Amino acid sequence: MADAVKGPRRYVSAVRAEQAAATRAAVLRAARELFTERGYAATSIAAIAERAGVAVDTVYAAAGRKPQLLRELVETSLSGSDHAVPALQRDYVARVRAAGSAREMLRIHAVAVGEIGERLAPVHAALAEAAVGDRDCAALRAEIDARRAANMRLLAADLRATGELRPDLTDDEVADILWSTNAAEYRALLVGARGWSSERFRDWLEDAWGRLLLREPGQR
Repeated sequence: MADAVKGPRRYVSAVRAEQAAATRAAVLRAARELFTERGYAATSIAAIAERAGVAVDTVYAAAGRKPQLLRELVETSLSGSDHAVPALQRDYVARVRAAGSAREMLRIHAVAVGEIGERLAPVHAALAEAAVGDRDCAALRAEIDARRAANMRLLAADLRATGELRPDLTDDEVADILWSTNAAEYRALLVGARGWSSERFRDWLEDAWGRLLLREPGQR
């Protein structure tokens, strides 16, 4: 008898979880669309609720206030999934760390930066706007930049371990070069302002990093 009761309860719980996930996805999709179309400041929670087809209270329950919504959009754009994933747990980072050469590490990283850039570009534009007048969003932008800088220092150390980096560059210099050139702001200059395709930007990053960071064949 206990098993008969437990089964339906599990089913109801699973259905509710699926409904909650679908609602959250609809809210985030609506927020992304409106932040892109109207900008952060001009987008209200009521507008997000209307676009998502839910009540205003549902938006708050599913994802929180506007700064929390923007954080969710940033994190999911970075992870490429429906939830935040720490950098060291992302698939491409594992592939970078398993690569057999520095050039292959940089190729994998350039591809990942290209893919992330496609997802992140409109969200980052909203974040840059929001950070001007919203303390929480300014803190989020600073946090993302600091996290990326720390991750680039880990990548620099992995590159150094291959013995293929230029000897005249320190790990901090390598990290700063990577950090500046894989920034959303840098991509916006070339892809947004100058009209480069995402593929051209990706390929250019791989080539530029190889030229800037790796020693010439035979160089000691």
